[in-house]
Amino acid sequence: MAKAMYAFSGDPITFGHIDIIQRASLVFDHVIVGIGVNPQKQYTFSLEERTRMAKQSLTHIPNVEVVSFSGLLVDYAYENGVSVIVKGVRNGEDFNYENILHQVGESQKLGIDTFILFAKPALGHVSSSAVKEIQKNHGFIHEYVPLFVKQQLEARLSGQYIIGVTGQIGAGKSYISTILTTLGQSIPVHNIELDHIGHQILGSLKEPAYQNLRQELAAQFGSEIIDSNGFINRKTLGEITFRDIHQLKKLNKMLYTPLTVRLRREFSDKKGLILINAALLAETDMIHLCNNNIILIKTDDKTQRARLEQRNLTPEQIKTRIASQYNDQQKQLYIKTAIEREGHGRLWEIDNSNNTDTASIQALLNRVMDYFGIV
Repeated sequence: MAKAMYAFSGDPITFGHIDIIQRASLVFDHVIVGIGVNPQKQYTFSLEERTRMAKQSLTHIPNVEVVSFSGLLVDYAYENGVSVIVKGVRNGEDFNYENILHQVGESQKLGIDTFILFAKPALGHVSSSAVKEIQKNHGFIHEYVPLFVKQQLEARLSGQYIIGVTGQIGAGKSYISTILTTLGQSIPVHNIELDHIGHQILGSLKEPAYQNLRQELAAQFGSEIIDSNGFINRKTLGEITFRDIHQLKKLNKMLYTPLTVRLRREFSDKKGLILINAALLAETDMIHLCNNNIILIKTDDKTQRARLEQRNLTPEQIKTRIASQYNDQQKQLYIKTAIEREGHGRLWEIDNSNNTDTASIQALLNRVMDYFGIV
């Protein structure tokens, strides 16, 4: 089959749309993806923005062309030599609606037929409106839309620009992040330290979910990690997990969901540039939270060890903590691979071996703001 067209508002494009387009591209030699204009509809994004998001999200499909159009879909199809309109259907209601549109199109007597593709069950609940509602409530949408689209939604609906700040233990993540928060002039800069959220989960939050988690941790790692007040003794837990990478992975897995729940709460009252500060962003597969936009802070071995000694860590503790994380090269490789795989993201690197001066950190902030288009 030669040419088909798939039309939608793209406000925004989702993985549900992308799946239908991908499957249509396997049936037809050429698929035109049309971003339509309905004067009666209020759009979140402009026609230009919707078209750009669709183009960015579909670059991996070579026989797909993205265009914008107005007027009747069948008229555009007729004028451009398209004889088949592709429709994605999620349920019976969608099917009935598309059947009506097909009959309307038939009434124009242009010889345009309809090709139905049923949504995969795993994507049946995905819609542009659902994605926007989730984002308005600071939910996570990385399983609904590509990261480029996620970034646009965060900026448009929440006024948020999210950056990950990572590096090895002792690299100076908190130092750099704290200075960044003081330099924001045209836009506020917020520093969210995942370690601090983790400390709250282990040692102060009293909701039933966190009480239950602490009991599960005690069952997994031993009752000696629980203090008399029912909270976790982080030092005792650290001695167990930092000695054994498998135990550390179990701990990170158990903490993932509660961390993300509390992170959503942190997002809820903030606008501006938001830093997610965490040593293990790469190791715990969390860089999607910041759309693969990462500041990687580096330091030399001598400075790193001196800083850790200032924390009163023993040589053995320093050794096990460093060994429990990726080194700079591994973090860099992980981030660059994710950016290449998902076609989105940016990596900034800064050396903090000698406590980077404020001017250099300001220059870093300027580059970040330029990337986001923040004036």
